[in-house]
Amino acid sequence: MTTPQRILTILSVVLGTMLTRFLPFLLFPEGKTPPKYISYLGSVLPCAAIGFLVIYSLKDAVFSAFHGLPEILSILLIALLHRWRKNTLLSIGAGTVFYMYLAQTWFL
Repeated sequence: MTTPQRILTILSVVLGTMLTRFLPFLLFPEGKTPPKYISYLGSVLPCAAIGFLVIYSLKDAVFSAFHGLPEILSILLIALLHRWRKNTLLSIGAGTVFYMYLAQTWFL
């Protein structure tokens, strides 16, 4: 890439990032009530995104005999931690670390 192309690329990324960060605050200021469909999407999209991530992460897993056991154990740990502590970052982080530990040490 030439220098002008690099500058244009950086400016495009900055503009796109700023637009996606500031646009919701411009469209829905603090004193104004957002439309019902926006509130609805805000309540259902986080759960839908987590569901999609679970499906995507398990789409290539093979569940037979001991295959798939690290995935199942990690999911159980995530569910138990989340039920106990109600902390999403703790649940996901601990589940990821636990899965990586199992996959790299016990289930090679």
